[in-house]
Amino acid sequence: MAITLNGSTGITTPTYGGSVPAEYITPVTGFKNRIINGAMMIDQRNAGASITPSNGQYTLDRFLIGVSQASKLTTQQSSIAANGFTNSLNITSSTAYSILSGDLFYISQPIEGFNCADLNWGTANASTVTLSFWVRSSLTGTFGGALSNGTFNRSYPFTYTISSANTWEQKSIIIAGDTTGTWATNNTLGIQVIFGLGVGSTYSGTAGAWAGAGYVSATGATSVVGTSGATFYITGVQLEKGSTATSFDYRPYGTELALCQRYYYWNGGTNDVSFFNVNSTNVAGSATYPVAMRTAPTIVIYNGTTSGQVNLIAGGIGIVGSVVGISSECFSALSGTDMTGLGGVKFNYSVSSEL
Repeated sequence: MAITLNGSTGITTPTYGGSVPAEYITPVTGFKNRIINGAMMIDQRNAGASITPSNGQYTLDRFLIGVSQASKLTTQQSSIAANGFTNSLNITSSTAYSILSGDLFYISQPIEGFNCADLNWGTANASTVTLSFWVRSSLTGTFGGALSNGTFNRSYPFTYTISSANTWEQKSIIIAGDTTGTWATNNTLGIQVIFGLGVGSTYSGTAGAWAGAGYVSATGATSVVGTSGATFYITGVQLEKGSTATSFDYRPYGTELALCQRYYYWNGGTNDVSFFNVNSTNVAGSATYPVAMRTAPTIVIYNGTTSGQVNLIAGGIGIVGSVVGISSECFSALSGTDMTGLGGVKFNYSVSSEL
């Protein structure tokens, strides 16, 4: 490699004879980790507040909670984290609950088919994947989880052991790809990654093998909700192609936020969107989302933090009946009652196209 001097600027400019040396090339790894927000940094909905979730409610971005019985646990973003991370997802049991056969309590991330299509599951060329994560609990013993398809008729229960109470431990599970079943490769649910928190026999299966059934955990796994006050923390969740757990795929915060906003966006609770009067029942404008959504979203309009209302610029409150002109990139009008008033309306909104 020869170095030439640019006399007019005094800048040294390398010139290469032949190929560029490897040390000057920035490697491009692609979307190694198929989990979004695996470091638990993004919490648009709750901003770190503790919630008592209902079944299917999202907690931290991209992580939903399944509960067959209400008020048995709380969930919250936590600053208690493994080395190298700043946040985790915390589950705390609210009461000692004895699991029935049909009960299920779990954390899950649904992965869009576009983001796992290259795994070729459902074919003879199905790729092996490795699931790795950091976990900490006040309980010890054998814990369980599962991977399943979108139609919930193929699943792979797995187990892992927590050896020391209140101590961060890293786990990894190698899973041979499923060569049968139906696995979506479009913008619908492709793979669901599930961590059991207390699962009855109906939804528990033999660990370490694919099954033609919908399981969310392995038989005999520890129930977090079975002990009052029990805690469970998880972070650094990674699902990657291959049979080795590699280092966690840290992405820039802005990149991770944009990935989350494909599925959910909340513009912060301030009335920073303005639409203008078309007539006494309609206002129009353009509200463009930060990123294109997975599909045309469900939209909730807020006046501050009160849903279903707008603030009239001239004074007063308008009631929203429907949102009009919805696409995966924006919406363009609102209809309702009491929409009159010089200057139009101001509002904020949330949009959701979760899987």
